[in-house]
Amino acid sequence: MIFLISSILASSLIFVIFRLFPKFKVDTFQAIVFNYFTACACGFLLYGKDFKPEAMQHLEWVPAVITCGILFISLFLVMGISSQRNGVAITSVSVKMSMAMTMVLMIVLYGESLTFLRIAGILLAISGVLLMSWAKNDKAAEKPVVWMLILLFVGSGALDFTLNYVQNNLLAYIPSSLFSAIGFGIAGTIGITILIIQIIRKKAQFHSRNILAGICLGIPNYFSIFLLMKSYSEMKPWSDSTVLAITNVSIVVLSAFYGFILFREKFSLLKAAGLAASVSAILVLYFASV
Repeated sequence: MIFLISSILASSLIFVIFRLFPKFKVDTFQAIVFNYFTACACGFLLYGKDFKPEAMQHLEWVPAVITCGILFISLFLVMGISSQRNGVAITSVSVKMSMAMTMVLMIVLYGESLTFLRIAGILLAISGVLLMSWAKNDKAAEKPVVWMLILLFVGSGALDFTLNYVQNNLLAYIPSSLFSAIGFGIAGTIGITILIIQIIRKKAQFHSRNILAGICLGIPNYFSIFLLMKSYSEMKPWSDSTVLAITNVSIVVLSAFYGFILFREKFSLLKAAGLAASVSAILVLYFASV
């Protein structure tokens, strides 16, 4: 349970850090790039001793880590563009609703049993996330760029499922701590390449404060992924779809509380209903798994 709770706390802390970026005039993209290198460094500094030479002889995990690294950075880039073109709310919903796709894949491919409580919990989780993610006053484009929303939905679901599949099948010779670190390193390499090109073309200007922001973001970001992967194996006999649902819903609930308390966001009727559905989902899924 400690891995699951810690993963949720780390993931929700990312929300707070992102919200502080505008206040300190942080360039989000540059901070994200340095965040990946920080996350990579965290993994190797803390768990580098766990590396086994056999990992270089059994390379089944390599395609998966490259896929994760590409998804890390590409989903972020599309998310940023979609937020501007489609609006923050609908973009957020597309990303968070990918949880439904991932859970369906887990249930079907892993042959997970479906009880009434589990079905009710999953439906409550999806409803809660949807209600709490949608903002009435969000200004979206008149004609949404649908392919971006589809790409975010499918890509985010694919990333969640890939991380789960890796934890269950591909970590015989490399620990999840280092798999996560390598994935972040690949994302950082892609990101720094893009940043250098932008600077050369004078489409971006480097500021040292973005490095500090990236460090602050990278530490919880690393543990959010690493601890989530650990949760899949440590939370047995809970099903993987239950772990994913409780994790995502808890992150949304905590992020909402941070928004209300730290950033004085308005507590709308829509968010209140989403909060009630989310808390109910956590309780239902918990009792369905014990």
